[in-house]
Amino acid sequence: LPILLANPKHGWVAALHAGWRGLADGIIEQLAEQVDIGAGTCAWIGPAISGPNFVVQRDVVDYFVATDSDYERFFQPFVGGYHGDLIGIARHKLATMAIAHYGGEHCTYADAERFYSYRRDGETGRMASLIWME
Repeated sequence: LPILLANPKHGWVAALHAGWRGLADGIIEQLAEQVDIGAGTCAWIGPAISGPNFVVQRDVVDYFVATDSDYERFFQPFVGGYHGDLIGIARHKLATMAIAHYGGEHCTYADAERFYSYRRDGETGRMASLIWME
């Protein structure tokens, strides 16, 4: 899950790559300890696996819920496990920090013509998300 952030007023940009464990362990919050989030910070969430396609077991749900019981709502149970909404979790974290956020509409699993997905194909590919200041 790529997350690109910027705050032109404070002169910084950042690129995060967050899997489920990175989100649960606070990668976004850790960035906030390193830079001045302040007013004007915005984020773009890049292509990632969407909730209906991200299947996890109870241990992943428990990992999130151990930090905040509110995360339970981002996991929908079904017969084979849970559908986990990582994009929703990232949006929630950004909103909680008053960071304007955009993107998150493209599912790497569902859109085989445009994106790689190891979970879908069983093989890896490469994608890049870039951010810079001029």
